Amino acid sequence: MTKKILLVDDSALMRRVLCDIINNDERFQVVARATNGLEAFDLLSRNQYDAVVLDVNMPKMNGLQLLEELRKFRIPARIMMASTDTMEGADTTIRALELGALDFVHKPDSAMDCRVVEFKTNFLRTLDIVANSAMPVFETESQIREIEKTTTKMVDFAKKFHAKTPGTKVVAMASSTGGPKALQEVIPRLPADLDAPVLLVQHMPKGFTASLAKRLNELSEIKVKEAQEGDELEKGTVYVAMGGQHMNVRTSPAGRYTIHYSDEPSREGVKPCANYMYESLENSRFDEIVCVVMTGMGADGTVGIRNLKEKKKIHVIAQSQETCTVYGMPKSIVTAELANQVVPLEQIAQEVILHVGVKG
Repeated sequence: MTKKILLVDDSALMRRVLCDIINNDERFQVVARATNGLEAFDLLSRNQYDAVVLDVNMPKMNGLQLLEELRKFRIPARIMMASTDTMEGADTTIRALELGALDFVHKPDSAMDCRVVEFKTNFLRTLDIVANSAMPVFETESQIREIEKTTTKMVDFAKKFHAKTPGTKVVAMASSTGGPKALQEVIPRLPADLDAPVLLVQHMPKGFTASLAKRLNELSEIKVKEAQEGDELEKGTVYVAMGGQHMNVRTSPAGRYTIHYSDEPSREGVKPCANYMYESLENSRFDEIVCVVMTGMGADGTVGIRNLKEKKKIHVIAQSQETCTVYGMPKSIVTAELANQVVPLEQIAQEVILHVGVKG
């Protein structure tokens, strides 16, 4: 069935070009257009669409303001940000994802550059993912408070009764579509004294992972940073893989672990690819590796974890289907019978703490 698309952009030329790109693909049809956030809000309050392509900089009501209003009035929509602002304004993009946008593409400054095959392919691939994602659900204030209360109790329990676990461990996480928002439900709940370093691969292009790390660090007790070449792994720190490169972990003869980047081609259609991260841990000296696979399209992580399992003791946590924006990567892990646990998003932090403990 053809997916119904709402296109929101203040540029008449850009609307025409993007409309042509969308309508030339039999999977989609632009059924409504808006020139600003106010018009889009009116349409979304009266109609349902399979996906919304949303610009950021618009008069009267911009893209971020629209996302805030949709959240305020609990109007669900599958939104893909497409703006020339998303490359330079990476912080704006992270904020959009935080407010409920499911994914984003960088739109060229020139409408004519949108006709380049590379842009069209990426644009349509991302739109397909968004249009087939789970519809966002807005919890009520009371539901949010209850979830926070329950989660806090579980995390406190995990910290209290599993203060120290034997052996050296590392946590290796992977996420894609829906990840930036989901990570805000996990990373801020990890304690500053977590007894393990955390490696994180979130599928994002170069320039955006620094803003993601910055935002997660602002929200968290645990230290979060974009991993740099040569960084030595430390407990109680989350290392976010740099966009546009593959993150690996090197083990020195002295048993120290450092970050190394490689510029190999995309794998599983993504760069960074979590498979490289997992496979780089095969020769490490960690006693156990806790693998966490969260929301995202495709199967990144499955091959790497399968290979890792042949050489190391691992514990694999997969995010449950009902809490995923896209149940692709976790589904692949479950289908491959690699998952030790399948848990809802709000329980992931608790399970991580239970398995790695806190520093004594």
